Amino acid sequence: MRNKFLYLLARKTIQAYSQLLFKMRIHWMAPLPSGRKLIAANHPSCTDPFVIPLLSSVEMSILITGKAFQVPLFSSLLRRCGQIPVVPGSGGDALEEARQRLESGGTVAIFPEGHISPQEGGHLPARPGAVRLAMLTGAPIIPVGIHYPREKNVRISSKITGGEKSDGYWYLTGPYQITVGEPMYFSGDADDRTQVEAASIQLMDQIAYLADESRMQLSRLVPRPVVSRS
Repeated sequence: MRNKFLYLLARKTIQAYSQLLFKMRIHWMAPLPSGRKLIAANHPSCTDPFVIPLLSSVEMSILITGKAFQVPLFSSLLRRCGQIPVVPGSGGDALEEARQRLESGGTVAIFPEGHISPQEGGHLPARPGAVRLAMLTGAPIIPVGIHYPREKNVRISSKITGGEKSDGYWYLTGPYQITVGEPMYFSGDADDRTQVEAASIQLMDQIAYLADESRMQLSRLVPRPVVSRS
């Protein structure tokens, strides 16, 4: 059960941080549709799940790696804000929870790559979860492309339950560009692997296109450094 007050407080805190230190800008190719929707974005850093809720004033449930739910204190915040842990080998529990929230008219965010994008650039192939959710619920997928200077990522280690360390790449300050694309609709058999795989490729291609659009938007806004020719 989501604590609405805590969710709004966390969202306002992140919004203030993004305005002060991120220089975040959003380019809209289309407005978000009303009703249930699935937001799907590329995943260049661990920071992304905290920024995605700023795309909508509607409360959002985000599928986040289960390791984040093993960090003391942080785990409680994520659960009380209604986020969904993705735990390998859990038998699809996260997708089932996401399906239920979509079917009740909610907004869900997912990172189809399943892991942080390669630090040298580019994208990982999309996993089938996003397309399967769209096929099962009829919810439109809103593709989103994120771009920022990847060289500014900071590697941070966190202790999780049991004393194990988990490393993650975080983006803490600088320009952060998001491009929101037009809704995509997928119908068909969610258990047809060939059909789902083809649709997942189509989705990831669109996300990659929007990430490149964000790169171009950012290059227009951030002046190039002056190079002395003397």
